[in-house]
Amino acid sequence: MIVKESFLQKLRQAFNLNIYEVKIWTALLSRGISTAGELSDISEVPRSRSYDVLETLEKKGFVIMKLGKPIKYIAVKPEDIVSRIKKDVQVKLDKKLKTLENIRGTNFFSELEKLHKTGVKLVEPSEFTGSLKSRENIYHKIHAMLENAKESVTLVTSAEGLARKHNLLKRNLKRLKEKGVKLRIVAPITKDNLDIVKELSKFGEVRNTQRINARFVITDDKEIMFMVLDDKDVHANYDVGIWMNTPFFSKALIDMFNVVWNNLEDGKRVIAKLK
Repeated sequence: MIVKESFLQKLRQAFNLNIYEVKIWTALLSRGISTAGELSDISEVPRSRSYDVLETLEKKGFVIMKLGKPIKYIAVKPEDIVSRIKKDVQVKLDKKLKTLENIRGTNFFSELEKLHKTGVKLVEPSEFTGSLKSRENIYHKIHAMLENAKESVTLVTSAEGLARKHNLLKRNLKRLKEKGVKLRIVAPITKDNLDIVKELSKFGEVRNTQRINARFVITDDKEIMFMVLDDKDVHANYDVGIWMNTPFFSKALIDMFNVVWNNLEDGKRVIAKLK
């Protein structure tokens, strides 16, 4: 049986298995029921390891051992495996969330808050900067920035970034509107993203640009996330963002941005023209 390496790698990531486990499992899936020796030959996993691997897969719920001589193994349906894993993940997640929520009301959490607030007074403002690598980490930080925003959010992005932010930050943007936070968005508006622009216009004002090639978020004129690379040229895993909590620089950037903002075309007019 020949299975592409790329397919095996996807299985490893999706099901948290090692390479021998995915080879034995896919071999068994192709047979339905088989012995350890047969699976070793098909998967090219050393016979000395195949029994250990099958024992591990049995514990993880991927195979069922059929008693008899010789011992055979039965493949569990992928659908059943996915359902079980989803249930296990949900149970663990619910437990973790409950634990985190319970921490908020404890003396332990109060001490953490006190420690942070006391320590912040001793830190130089220039220390409140940091770099984040990978788009996932960048968006986690942007999510936190939007959650904490109280007055204003300015978001400048690419056409592709607009689609990503619509998908990943929609709930945040909705909450901003509910809290009365002023939201301004600038991005290239094209025929391909008209529906997204319409949706985002419900939460704030969207304006069109075909010249500004930048990606940044500013909240309350004091906190900035600035992406330093063009998202067209960098893989998501290697994207880099610079985070700064500096009212002086943020206010200066906002003052310059306001000059540009006043000369940008309103998104609703662009939508009307492109329809």
